[in-house]
Amino acid sequence: MLLAEPAWIALRLSLKVACWATLVDLVFGVALGYLLARKRFPGRELLDALLTLPMVMPPTVLGYYLLVLIGRHGVIGAWLQQTFGINLIFTWQAAVIAAAVVAFPLVLKGARAAFETVDTQLEQAARVLGIAPFGVFLRVTLPLAWRGVLGGTLLAFARSMGEFGATLMVAGSIPGKTQTLSIAVYEAVQAGQDDSANLLVIITSVVCIVVLIAANKLTPNRNPQA
Repeated sequence: MLLAEPAWIALRLSLKVACWATLVDLVFGVALGYLLARKRFPGRELLDALLTLPMVMPPTVLGYYLLVLIGRHGVIGAWLQQTFGINLIFTWQAAVIAAAVVAFPLVLKGARAAFETVDTQLEQAARVLGIAPFGVFLRVTLPLAWRGVLGGTLLAFARSMGEFGATLMVAGSIPGKTQTLSIAVYEAVQAGQDDSANLLVIITSVVCIVVLIAANKLTPNRNPQA
């Protein structure tokens, strides 16, 4: 069965939002995951709790916080509007921000766990050989932890694909502009369009299942006999 044009548009937009959100999460998640795994400093556990908060907080609450920050009258949103004439609310960029915030803990936790499994003696040996700290990270730490990092990244991608509450709060439901797959499903159900809802649900489910299978394949097996 061929996909209807609205389904294709929602799928392309969801993939676009998920890719950008995952890229943002990958950069900051790896950096902060390494920081939490290797450094000891006052407030470390509090920082970890705050960064993990989106995993347990209702998405609509996160959406409200984002409105306070990037809304037209928000702390960041008002500054962007006055300085650069940029309005993020009800744009696909707002959907990216919402998805990135909600999915961020998955990259952070995956990266931190992966870095904690890397033998620090290998890093110390590389430093003794004269490799700079950033070089040690790129040539020793990251290659040894890449499977866990990538596994968490794929989970974040799947979570971004299915994000609904925070996205609806800050990006709305504008067909072809901010209406992602999950929001399109909601709108189809509300309109009584069962066929469209079934199609969109199948598309979303297939994409998420494929990503989850890939993430499970990449996650390090802690039990060699399993």
